[in-house]
Amino acid sequence: MNVTSSRATDPARIKADALVVPVPSPPGDPEGPLAAVDSALGGLVSSVIADGEVTGAAGQVRVLHTRGDLPAARVLLAGVGDDPDRGAWAAAGRAAARAARDAGAQRVALLPPAGADRGDVRAMAEGIATGAWRLDDFRSKKKTTGKRHRAAGDPDVIVAGGALAPAGVRAVAATAEAVNLARELAETPSNHMTPTILAKRAEQVARGRRTLSIDVLGPRELKTLRAGALLAVAQGSAEQPRMIVMRHRPPKAARTTGEVLGLVGKAVTFDTGGISIKPSAGMEEMKMDMAGGAAVIAAMGLIADLEVPAEVLAVVPSTENMPSGTAMKPGDVFTAMNGMTIEVTNTDAEGRLILADALTYCARQGATRIVDMATLTGAIVVAIGDVYAGLFGSDRAFTELVREAGDETGDLCWPMPMHPGYDPLVKSAVADLSNSAKKRQAGAVYAARFLRDFTEGRPWCHVDVAGTAMQGDYASGFGVRLAADVAQRVARLR
Repeated sequence: MNVTSSRATDPARIKADALVVPVPSPPGDPEGPLAAVDSALGGLVSSVIADGEVTGAAGQVRVLHTRGDLPAARVLLAGVGDDPDRGAWAAAGRAAARAARDAGAQRVALLPPAGADRGDVRAMAEGIATGAWRLDDFRSKKKTTGKRHRAAGDPDVIVAGGALAPAGVRAVAATAEAVNLARELAETPSNHMTPTILAKRAEQVARGRRTLSIDVLGPRELKTLRAGALLAVAQGSAEQPRMIVMRHRPPKAARTTGEVLGLVGKAVTFDTGGISIKPSAGMEEMKMDMAGGAAVIAAMGLIADLEVPAEVLAVVPSTENMPSGTAMKPGDVFTAMNGMTIEVTNTDAEGRLILADALTYCARQGATRIVDMATLTGAIVVAIGDVYAGLFGSDRAFTELVREAGDETGDLCWPMPMHPGYDPLVKSAVADLSNSAKKRQAGAVYAARFLRDFTEGRPWCHVDVAGTAMQGDYASGFGVRLAADVAQRVARLR
Protein backbone atom coordinates (compact mmCIF):
# COMPACT_ATOMS: atom_id res chain seq x y z
CA MET A 1 0.00 0.00 0.00
CA ASN A 2 1.23 3.45 -0.95
CA VAL A 3 -0.25 6.74 0.21
CA THR A 4 0.47 9.80 -1.90
CA SER A 5 -0.93 13.29 -2.35
CA SER A 6 -2.09 15.30 -5.31
CA ARG A 7 -2.88 18.99 -5.58
CA ALA A 8 -5.45 18.35 -8.28
CA THR A 9 -8.95 19.52 -7.38
CA ASP A 10 -10.47 18.86 -10.80
CA PRO A 11 -11.81 15.27 -10.84
CA ALA A 12 -10.91 15.11 -14.53
CA ARG A 13 -7.23 15.32 -13.56
CA ILE A 14 -7.23 12.65 -10.86
CA LYS A 15 -6.10 9.29 -12.17
CA ALA A 16 -7.51 6.50 -10.06
CA ASP A 17 -9.72 3.44 -10.32
CA ALA A 18 -12.19 4.88 -7.83
CA LEU A 19 -12.78 8.43 -6.64
CA VAL A 20 -14.20 8.86 -3.13
CA VAL A 21 -16.15 12.05 -2.42
CA PRO A 22 -17.60 12.72 1.06
CA VAL A 23 -21.27 13.67 1.27
CA PRO A 24 -22.84 15.35 4.34
CA SER A 25 -26.32 14.69 5.68
CA PRO A 26 -28.51 16.17 4.39
CA PRO A 27 -26.53 16.56 1.16
CA GLY A 28 -28.25 19.71 -0.17
CA ASP A 29 -27.13 21.06 -3.53
CA PRO A 30 -23.70 19.76 -4.60
CA GLU A 31 -20.87 22.16 -3.80
CA GLY A 32 -17.12 22.22 -4.37
CA PRO A 33 -15.64 18.90 -5.52
CA LEU A 34 -19.07 17.26 -5.39
CA ALA A 35 -20.39 19.89 -7.80
CA ALA A 36 -17.40 19.32 -10.10
CA VAL A 37 -18.14 15.59 -10.18
CA ASP A 38 -21.81 16.33 -10.77
CA SER A 39 -20.94 18.55 -13.74
CA ALA A 40 -18.56 15.98 -15.25
CA LEU A 41 -21.25 13.29 -14.97
CA GLY A 42 -23.99 15.40 -16.52
CA GLY A 43 -25.94 16.04 -13.31
CA LEU A 44 -25.98 12.42 -12.14
CA VAL A 45 -25.04 13.34 -8.58
CA SER A 46 -27.88 15.88 -8.33
CA SER A 47 -30.23 13.28 -9.73
CA VAL A 48 -29.44 10.55 -7.19
CA ILE A 49 -29.67 13.11 -4.38
CA ALA A 50 -33.05 14.33 -5.63
CA ASP A 51 -34.28 10.74 -5.91
CA GLY A 52 -33.29 10.05 -2.30
CA GLU A 53 -30.73 7.42 -3.30
CA VAL A 54 -27.98 9.45 -1.62
CA THR A 55 -28.78 10.85 1.82
CA GLY A 56 -25.28 11.37 3.22
CA ALA A 57 -26.14 9.07 6.12
CA ALA A 58 -23.09 7.83 8.01
CA GLY A 59 -21.69 4.72 6.36
CA GLN A 60 -23.79 4.97 3.20
CA VAL A 61 -21.84 4.47 -0.04
CA ARG A 62 -23.39 4.97 -3.47
CA VAL A 63 -21.36 3.78 -6.47
CA LEU A 64 -21.67 5.78 -9.69
CA HIS A 65 -20.20 4.49 -12.95
CA THR A 66 -18.49 7.29 -14.89
CA ARG A 67 -18.56 5.52 -18.29
CA GLY A 68 -15.44 7.33 -19.45
CA ASP A 69 -16.50 10.83 -18.40
CA LEU A 70 -13.76 10.82 -15.72
CA PRO A 71 -10.43 8.97 -15.46
CA ALA A 72 -11.83 7.05 -12.48
CA ALA A 73 -14.15 4.23 -13.56
CA ARG A 74 -16.29 4.77 -10.47
CA VAL A 75 -17.21 7.57 -8.10
CA LEU A 76 -18.02 6.52 -4.56
CA LEU A 77 -20.29 8.95 -2.72
CA ALA A 78 -19.49 8.27 0.94
CA GLY A 79 -21.86 9.57 3.61
CA VAL A 80 -20.27 11.12 6.68
CA GLY A 81 -23.51 11.96 8.47
CA ASP A 82 -24.65 15.11 10.28
CA ASP A 83 -21.95 16.93 12.29
CA PRO A 84 -19.50 14.03 12.03
CA ASP A 85 -16.70 13.44 14.52
CA ARG A 86 -13.35 11.87 13.61
CA GLY A 87 -14.77 8.42 14.07
CA ALA A 88 -17.51 9.12 11.54
CA TRP A 89 -15.00 10.35 8.94
CA ALA A 90 -12.91 7.23 9.49
CA ALA A 91 -15.97 4.97 9.26
CA ALA A 92 -16.96 6.61 5.98
CA GLY A 93 -13.49 5.90 4.64
CA ARG A 94 -13.70 2.26 5.69
CA ALA A 95 -17.10 1.83 4.04
CA ALA A 96 -15.78 3.39 0.83
CA ALA A 97 -12.73 1.11 0.93
CA ARG A 98 -14.89 -1.99 1.10
CA ALA A 99 -16.95 -0.80 -1.86
CA ALA A 100 -13.74 -0.09 -3.79
CA ARG A 101 -12.40 -3.54 -2.93
CA ASP A 102 -15.58 -5.20 -4.14
CA ALA A 103 -15.20 -3.31 -7.41
CA GLY A 104 -11.58 -4.43 -7.79
CA ALA A 105 -10.13 -0.91 -7.47
CA GLN A 106 -6.39 -0.79 -6.83
CA ARG A 107 -5.94 2.98 -6.82
CA VAL A 108 -8.41 4.91 -4.68
CA ALA A 109 -8.41 8.72 -4.54
CA LEU A 110 -10.05 10.82 -1.83
CA LEU A 111 -11.31 14.24 -2.93
CA PRO A 112 -12.41 16.04 0.25
CA PRO A 113 -14.47 19.26 0.43
CA ALA A 114 -12.52 22.48 0.00
CA GLY A 115 -11.33 23.75 3.37
CA ALA A 116 -12.03 20.46 5.14
CA ASP A 117 -10.43 20.03 8.54
CA ARG A 118 -7.09 18.26 8.08
CA GLY A 119 -7.76 15.95 10.99
CA ASP A 120 -11.03 14.85 9.37
CA VAL A 121 -9.31 14.31 6.01
CA ARG A 122 -6.57 12.28 7.67
CA ALA A 123 -9.15 10.16 9.51
CA MET A 124 -11.02 9.40 6.28
CA ALA A 125 -7.80 8.65 4.41
CA GLU A 126 -6.77 6.25 7.18
CA GLY A 127 -10.20 4.65 6.93
CA ILE A 128 -9.71 4.09 3.20
CA ALA A 129 -6.23 2.69 3.79
CA THR A 130 -7.42 0.21 6.44
CA GLY A 131 -11.07 -0.47 5.68
CA ALA A 132 -10.62 -3.18 3.06
CA TRP A 133 -7.84 -5.09 4.81
CA ARG A 134 -8.48 -8.72 5.56
CA LEU A 135 -6.41 -11.66 6.71
CA ASP A 136 -5.89 -13.99 3.76
CA ASP A 137 -2.82 -15.86 5.01
CA PHE A 138 -4.75 -18.99 5.91
CA ARG A 139 -6.76 -19.42 2.71
CA SER A 140 -5.55 -22.12 0.35
CA LYS A 141 -6.39 -19.83 -2.54
CA LYS A 142 -5.66 -16.25 -1.60
CA LYS A 143 -8.08 -13.73 -3.03
CA THR A 144 -6.48 -11.25 -5.39
CA THR A 145 -7.67 -8.39 -7.51
CA GLY A 146 -6.44 -7.06 -10.85
CA LYS A 147 -3.67 -8.00 -13.21
CA ARG A 148 -0.92 -7.27 -10.71
CA HIS A 149 -2.27 -9.96 -8.35
CA ARG A 150 -2.07 -7.58 -5.43
CA ALA A 151 -3.54 -8.92 -2.22
CA ALA A 152 -7.17 -7.91 -1.91
CA GLY A 153 -7.76 -5.00 0.42
CA ASP A 154 -4.36 -3.41 -0.14
CA PRO A 155 -5.06 -0.36 -2.38
CA ASP A 156 -2.92 2.63 -3.16
CA VAL A 157 -4.48 5.77 -1.68
CA ILE A 158 -4.27 9.25 -3.18
CA VAL A 159 -5.28 12.27 -1.09
CA ALA A 160 -6.27 14.90 -3.64
CA GLY A 161 -6.91 18.62 -3.45
CA GLY A 162 -3.74 19.39 -1.50
CA ALA A 163 -5.68 18.54 1.66
CA LEU A 164 -2.68 17.08 3.50
CA ALA A 165 0.92 18.23 3.74
CA PRO A 166 3.64 15.64 3.01
CA ALA A 167 4.07 14.94 6.74
CA GLY A 168 0.35 14.26 7.02
CA VAL A 169 0.47 11.85 4.10
CA ARG A 170 3.37 9.97 5.67
CA ALA A 171 1.46 9.81 8.94
CA VAL A 172 -1.56 8.28 7.17
CA ALA A 173 0.64 5.59 5.62
CA ALA A 174 2.43 4.80 8.89
CA THR A 175 -0.82 4.72 10.87
CA ALA A 176 -2.55 2.45 8.38
CA GLU A 177 0.39 0.06 8.42
CA ALA A 178 0.36 -0.04 12.23
CA VAL A 179 -3.42 -0.53 12.52
CA ASN A 180 -3.38 -3.35 9.98
CA LEU A 181 -0.46 -4.98 11.82
CA ALA A 182 -2.41 -4.91 15.08
CA ARG A 183 -5.37 -6.50 13.33
CA GLU A 184 -3.19 -9.18 11.77
CA LEU A 185 -1.59 -10.09 15.10
CA ALA A 186 -4.96 -10.29 16.84
CA GLU A 187 -6.75 -12.27 14.12
CA THR A 188 -4.02 -14.83 13.49
CA PRO A 189 -5.13 -18.24 14.82
CA SER A 190 -3.61 -19.02 18.21
CA ASN A 191 -1.68 -22.07 16.98
CA HIS A 192 0.14 -19.62 14.71
CA MET A 193 0.37 -16.81 17.31
CA THR A 194 1.78 -18.15 20.54
CA PRO A 195 3.54 -15.91 23.08
CA THR A 196 6.87 -16.94 21.55
CA ILE A 197 5.74 -16.07 18.02
CA LEU A 198 4.26 -12.78 19.21
CA ALA A 199 7.62 -11.87 20.73
CA LYS A 200 9.33 -12.63 17.42
CA ARG A 201 6.86 -10.36 15.62
CA ALA A 202 7.61 -7.61 18.12
CA GLU A 203 11.30 -8.08 17.37
CA GLN A 204 10.51 -7.57 13.69
CA VAL A 205 8.77 -4.31 14.54
CA ALA A 206 11.83 -3.09 16.44
CA ARG A 207 14.27 -4.21 13.76
CA GLY A 208 15.27 -1.35 11.46
CA ARG A 209 13.76 1.38 13.62
CA ARG A 210 16.75 3.11 15.18
CA THR A 211 14.88 4.52 18.19
CA LEU A 212 13.29 1.18 19.14
CA SER A 213 14.87 -1.52 21.28
CA ILE A 214 13.37 -4.73 22.61
CA ASP A 215 14.00 -7.21 25.40
CA VAL A 216 12.00 -10.43 25.73
CA LEU A 217 11.71 -11.98 29.19
CA GLY A 218 11.04 -15.71 29.45
CA PRO A 219 10.17 -18.00 32.38
CA ARG A 220 13.64 -17.82 33.93
CA GLU A 221 13.68 -14.01 34.01
CA LEU A 222 10.06 -13.89 35.19
CA LYS A 223 10.86 -16.21 38.10
CA THR A 224 13.82 -14.01 39.03
CA LEU A 225 11.50 -11.00 38.98
CA ARG A 226 8.97 -12.93 41.09
CA ALA A 227 6.23 -12.28 38.57
CA GLY A 228 3.96 -14.72 40.37
CA ALA A 229 0.68 -13.47 38.89
CA LEU A 230 1.77 -13.86 35.26
CA LEU A 231 3.40 -17.23 35.96
CA ALA A 232 0.23 -18.42 37.70
CA VAL A 233 -1.81 -17.94 34.53
CA ALA A 234 0.91 -19.49 32.36
CA GLN A 235 1.31 -22.65 34.44
CA GLY A 236 -1.70 -24.29 32.83
CA SER A 237 -0.28 -24.13 29.32
CA ALA A 238 2.41 -26.04 27.45
CA GLU A 239 3.33 -22.71 25.79
CA GLN A 240 5.89 -20.66 27.69
CA PRO A 241 4.98 -17.09 28.72
CA ARG A 242 6.77 -14.01 27.54
CA MET A 243 6.99 -10.44 28.75
CA ILE A 244 7.81 -8.23 25.79
CA VAL A 245 9.56 -4.98 26.70
CA MET A 246 10.03 -2.31 24.02
CA ARG A 247 11.56 1.15 24.37
CA HIS A 248 11.35 4.16 22.09
CA ARG A 249 14.24 6.49 22.91
CA PRO A 250 14.41 9.55 20.67
CA PRO A 251 17.74 11.41 20.57
CA LYS A 252 18.26 13.43 23.74
CA ALA A 253 18.30 16.64 21.73
CA ALA A 254 14.82 15.85 20.44
CA ARG A 255 13.21 15.12 23.81
CA THR A 256 10.87 17.83 24.97
CA THR A 257 10.10 16.49 28.45
CA GLY A 258 11.47 14.23 31.15
CA GLU A 259 8.32 12.13 31.07
CA VAL A 260 8.43 8.42 30.23
CA LEU A 261 5.10 7.15 28.98
CA GLY A 262 4.37 3.53 29.87
CA LEU A 263 2.14 1.49 27.56
CA VAL A 264 0.97 -1.89 28.85
CA GLY A 265 -1.05 -4.30 26.71
CA LYS A 266 -2.72 -7.57 27.66
CA ALA A 267 -1.75 -10.39 25.27
CA VAL A 268 -3.50 -13.63 26.18
CA THR A 269 -2.99 -15.41 22.87
CA PHE A 270 -5.83 -17.80 23.68
CA ASP A 271 -8.21 -17.71 26.61
CA THR A 272 -10.25 -20.77 27.46
CA GLY A 273 -11.10 -19.33 30.85
CA GLY A 274 -8.92 -21.98 32.50
CA ILE A 275 -10.59 -24.18 35.11
CA SER A 276 -13.47 -21.65 35.16
CA ILE A 277 -13.93 -22.57 31.51
CA LYS A 278 -15.87 -20.40 29.07
CA PRO A 279 -18.89 -21.66 27.11
CA SER A 280 -17.79 -23.35 23.87
CA ALA A 281 -19.96 -21.14 21.64
CA GLY A 282 -17.81 -18.32 20.31
CA MET A 283 -14.67 -19.46 22.10
CA GLU A 284 -12.76 -19.31 18.81
CA GLU A 285 -12.86 -15.52 19.14
CA MET A 286 -10.64 -15.77 22.19
CA LYS A 287 -7.61 -15.79 19.89
CA MET A 288 -8.23 -12.03 19.95
CA ASP A 289 -7.85 -11.72 23.72
CA MET A 290 -4.42 -10.33 22.86
CA ALA A 291 -5.81 -7.28 21.02
CA GLY A 292 -4.56 -4.83 23.66
CA GLY A 293 -1.02 -6.19 23.44
CA ALA A 294 -1.18 -6.23 19.63
CA ALA A 295 -2.21 -2.57 19.64
CA VAL A 296 0.67 -1.63 21.95
CA ILE A 297 3.28 -3.46 19.84
CA ALA A 298 2.00 -1.89 16.62
CA ALA A 299 1.76 1.53 18.28
CA MET A 300 5.43 1.37 19.24
CA GLY A 301 6.36 1.02 15.59
CA LEU A 302 4.10 3.95 14.75
CA ILE A 303 5.54 6.11 17.55
CA ALA A 304 9.02 5.47 16.17
CA ASP A 305 7.92 6.22 12.60
CA LEU A 306 6.30 9.49 13.70
CA GLU A 307 9.49 10.40 15.61
CA VAL A 308 7.53 11.27 18.75
CA PRO A 309 9.90 13.37 20.92
CA ALA A 310 9.18 11.54 24.18
CA GLU A 311 10.50 8.33 25.69
CA VAL A 312 7.97 5.51 25.61
CA LEU A 313 8.23 2.15 27.41
CA ALA A 314 5.94 -0.71 26.37
CA VAL A 315 5.36 -3.86 28.42
CA VAL A 316 3.28 -6.67 26.93
CA PRO A 317 2.71 -9.75 29.12
CA SER A 318 1.77 -12.74 26.98
CA THR A 319 0.53 -16.23 27.80
CA GLU A 320 -2.25 -18.69 27.12
CA ASN A 321 -4.94 -19.41 29.72
CA MET A 322 -5.59 -23.15 29.58
CA PRO A 323 -7.20 -25.84 31.78
CA SER A 324 -4.87 -28.66 32.68
CA GLY A 325 -3.53 -30.68 35.59
CA THR A 326 -1.07 -27.87 36.29
CA ALA A 327 -3.47 -24.96 35.84
CA MET A 328 -4.22 -22.53 38.65
CA LYS A 329 -7.43 -23.36 40.51
CA PRO A 330 -10.14 -21.31 42.16
CA GLY A 331 -9.02 -20.73 45.74
CA ASP A 332 -5.28 -20.69 44.95
CA VAL A 333 -3.22 -17.79 46.30
CA PHE A 334 -0.26 -16.29 44.42
CA THR A 335 2.18 -13.48 45.14
CA ALA A 336 2.55 -10.75 42.52
CA MET A 337 5.76 -8.94 41.66
CA ASN A 338 5.01 -6.09 44.07
CA GLY A 339 4.61 -8.55 46.99
CA MET A 340 0.81 -8.41 47.19
CA THR A 341 -1.01 -11.71 47.54
CA ILE A 342 -3.96 -12.52 45.30
CA GLU A 343 -6.66 -15.11 45.84
CA VAL A 344 -7.87 -16.51 42.51
CA THR A 345 -11.62 -16.92 42.76
CA ASN A 346 -12.20 -17.04 38.99
CA THR A 347 -9.52 -18.31 36.62
CA ASP A 348 -11.28 -16.54 33.75
CA ALA A 349 -10.29 -13.22 35.35
CA GLU A 350 -6.72 -13.87 34.21
CA GLY A 351 -6.09 -10.67 32.29
CA ARG A 352 -5.86 -8.56 35.43
CA LEU A 353 -3.35 -11.04 36.86
CA ILE A 354 -0.86 -10.74 34.02
CA LEU A 355 -1.40 -6.97 33.84
CA ALA A 356 -0.66 -6.68 37.57
CA ASP A 357 2.94 -7.81 37.11
CA ALA A 358 3.33 -5.87 33.86
CA LEU A 359 2.16 -2.62 35.45
CA THR A 360 4.55 -3.05 38.37
CA TYR A 361 7.44 -3.83 36.03
CA CYS A 362 6.59 -0.84 33.82
CA ALA A 363 6.59 1.53 36.80
CA ARG A 364 9.82 0.11 38.21
CA GLN A 365 11.52 0.46 34.83
CA GLY A 366 10.99 4.21 34.87
CA ALA A 367 7.53 4.99 33.50
CA THR A 368 6.31 8.27 34.98
CA ARG A 369 2.72 7.71 33.80
CA ILE A 370 1.05 4.59 32.40
CA VAL A 371 -1.78 3.63 30.05
CA ASP A 372 -2.85 0.00 29.82
CA MET A 373 -5.12 -1.44 27.16
CA ALA A 374 -6.88 -4.76 27.56
CA THR A 375 -9.86 -6.81 26.44
CA LEU A 376 -10.57 -7.13 30.12
CA THR A 377 -14.27 -7.51 30.91
CA GLY A 378 -17.52 -8.47 29.26
CA ALA A 379 -19.09 -6.07 31.77
CA ILE A 380 -17.81 -3.03 29.86
CA VAL A 381 -19.53 -4.31 26.71
CA VAL A 382 -22.81 -4.60 28.61
CA ALA A 383 -22.33 -1.11 30.03
CA ILE A 384 -21.37 0.93 26.95
CA GLY A 385 -21.29 -1.41 23.94
CA ASP A 386 -18.80 -1.24 21.09
CA VAL A 387 -18.68 2.50 20.37
CA TYR A 388 -16.57 3.63 23.33
CA ALA A 389 -13.86 1.90 25.31
CA GLY A 390 -14.13 2.21 29.07
CA LEU A 391 -11.65 4.70 30.54
CA PHE A 392 -10.59 4.50 34.17
CA GLY A 393 -7.93 6.67 35.75
CA SER A 394 -6.16 7.52 38.98
CA ASP A 395 -5.26 11.07 37.92
CA ARG A 396 -7.95 13.45 36.66
CA ALA A 397 -5.71 15.53 34.37
CA PHE A 398 -4.06 12.51 32.78
CA THR A 399 -7.42 10.79 32.32
CA GLU A 400 -8.69 13.88 30.50
CA LEU A 401 -5.59 13.86 28.30
CA VAL A 402 -6.33 10.27 27.26
CA ARG A 403 -10.00 11.05 26.67
CA GLU A 404 -9.07 13.99 24.42
CA ALA A 405 -6.68 11.77 22.50
CA GLY A 406 -9.56 9.39 21.91
CA ASP A 407 -11.75 12.18 20.56
CA GLU A 408 -8.95 13.34 18.27
CA THR A 409 -8.21 9.92 16.81
CA GLY A 410 -11.67 8.35 16.77
CA ASP A 411 -10.59 5.71 19.33
CA LEU A 412 -13.31 6.95 21.65
CA CYS A 413 -13.02 6.48 25.42
CA TRP A 414 -15.78 7.07 27.98
CA PRO A 415 -14.72 7.99 31.56
CA MET A 416 -15.94 5.54 34.19
CA PRO A 417 -16.03 5.86 38.01
CA MET A 418 -13.22 4.87 40.38
CA HIS A 419 -14.98 5.64 43.67
CA PRO A 420 -13.59 4.23 46.96
CA GLY A 421 -16.99 2.68 47.52
CA TYR A 422 -16.01 -0.04 45.07
CA ASP A 423 -12.94 -1.07 47.08
CA PRO A 424 -14.68 -3.86 49.07
CA LEU A 425 -15.35 -5.74 45.83
CA VAL A 426 -11.68 -6.72 45.52
CA LYS A 427 -11.18 -7.76 49.13
CA SER A 428 -10.32 -11.38 49.94
CA ALA A 429 -10.93 -13.36 53.12
CA VAL A 430 -7.51 -15.03 52.88
CA ALA A 431 -5.23 -12.72 50.84
CA ASP A 432 -4.59 -9.05 50.12
CA LEU A 433 -6.85 -9.06 47.06
CA SER A 434 -9.32 -11.24 45.22
CA ASN A 435 -9.21 -11.31 41.42
CA SER A 436 -13.00 -11.51 41.15
CA ALA A 437 -15.91 -10.33 43.25
CA LYS A 438 -18.68 -12.55 44.54
CA LYS A 439 -21.25 -9.86 43.81
CA ARG A 440 -22.32 -9.61 40.16
CA GLN A 441 -22.03 -5.85 39.92
CA ALA A 442 -19.66 -3.23 38.53
CA GLY A 443 -17.45 -5.88 36.92
CA ALA A 444 -15.48 -3.46 34.76
CA VAL A 445 -15.03 -1.06 37.67
CA TYR A 446 -13.63 -3.51 40.19
CA ALA A 447 -11.32 -4.99 37.53
CA ALA A 448 -9.85 -1.52 37.06
CA ARG A 449 -9.77 -1.01 40.81
CA PHE A 450 -7.75 -4.23 41.13
CA LEU A 451 -5.18 -2.99 38.61
CA ARG A 452 -4.64 0.31 40.39
CA ASP A 453 -2.88 -1.42 43.29
CA PHE A 454 -0.04 -2.43 40.96
CA THR A 455 0.78 0.97 39.43
CA GLU A 456 3.25 2.06 42.15
CA GLY A 457 1.36 5.34 42.57
CA ARG A 458 2.02 6.56 39.03
CA PRO A 459 -0.64 8.56 37.16
CA TRP A 460 -2.40 5.73 35.34
CA CYS A 461 -5.25 5.05 32.95
CA HIS A 462 -6.86 1.73 32.12
CA VAL A 463 -8.63 1.40 28.77
CA ASP A 464 -10.99 -1.59 28.65
CA VAL A 465 -11.26 -2.37 24.93
CA ALA A 466 -13.35 -5.53 25.20
CA GLY A 467 -16.15 -3.92 23.20
CA THR A 468 -14.10 -1.92 20.71
CA ALA A 469 -11.16 -4.18 19.84
CA MET A 470 -13.34 -6.73 18.07
CA GLN A 471 -16.05 -5.94 15.55
CA GLY A 472 -17.90 -9.17 14.92
CA ASP A 473 -15.39 -11.78 13.77
CA TYR A 474 -12.68 -9.23 13.07
CA ALA A 475 -10.14 -7.17 14.97
CA SER A 476 -10.47 -3.39 14.67
CA GLY A 477 -6.97 -2.23 15.59
CA PHE A 478 -8.48 0.00 18.26
CA GLY A 479 -5.89 1.64 20.46
CA VAL A 480 -3.03 2.08 17.98
CA ARG A 481 -4.00 5.65 17.11
CA LEU A 482 -4.92 6.36 20.71
CA ALA A 483 -1.54 5.26 22.08
CA ALA A 484 0.41 7.25 19.50
CA ASP A 485 -1.62 10.40 20.13
CA VAL A 486 -1.22 10.05 23.91
CA ALA A 487 2.53 9.83 23.35
CA GLN A 488 2.42 13.02 21.27
CA ARG A 489 0.50 14.79 24.04
CA VAL A 490 2.84 13.57 26.75
CA ALA A 491 5.72 14.98 24.69
CA ARG A 492 4.06 18.40 24.99
CA LEU A 493 3.60 18.30 28.77
CA ARG A 494 5.42 20.93 30.81
